[in-house]
Amino acid sequence: MPIIIAIVLLSILRYFEVGPFAEFSWWWIGGLFLVAFIWFEFIERLLGLDKRKANDQQEKARKERVSNAFKK
Repeated sequence: MPIIIAIVLLSILRYFEVGPFAEFSWWWIGGLFLVAFIWFEFIERLLGLDKRKANDQQEKARKERVSNAFKK
């Protein structure tokens, strides 16, 4: 997520030509887009991070259901 925030901030600063970012090349921002794409499409899947997040969410929902069922 930090890389997405960096891409958005750099794009805004470059577009409005703020300070030293006025001379910043669009290729750097495009390169960050490429890095983010590779991370989210390939590396995250390769490391299993996408499945881990989904499993954590399901486990949390299961624990909430169990605790709600036994409170009554």
